[in-house]
Amino acid sequence: MFIIISGYKPFYQNKPWAVPDNYKNMKSKVAADKESIAAGKELYATHCKSCHGAKGLGDGTKAAQLKTEPGDFSAAAFQSQSDGSLFYKISEGRDDMPNFKKKIPDQDDIWSVVNYLRTLKK
Repeated sequence: MFIIISGYKPFYQNKPWAVPDNYKNMKSKVAADKESIAAGKELYATHCKSCHGAKGLGDGTKAAQLKTEPGDFSAAAFQSQSDGSLFYKISEGRDDMPNFKKKIPDQDDIWSVVNYLRTLKK
């Protein structure tokens, strides 16, 4: 018996994302204060929300078009990554995830996005 579920699109299995050691251990120079988090939220809304969703649950309007699952930023597995790992992934990108080092050239702004992502934990 086969059941077809309308609107279902399987994602390819996400492969591990290797992060260089120098990034894993990287520490932000930007304090996670109100200003930084607000700036990160604004950048997130501009560059990330369409795939990752308003609350970072991976349910953005473009998520269904992706070959790989955007992930859940509120999940413990995501939140357990180092700040430097998140910085690297935002900056460098991979597969469906574009790199943002040109669109967000100021490293302090990328750190602000990381600070905002930390507010999405469950």
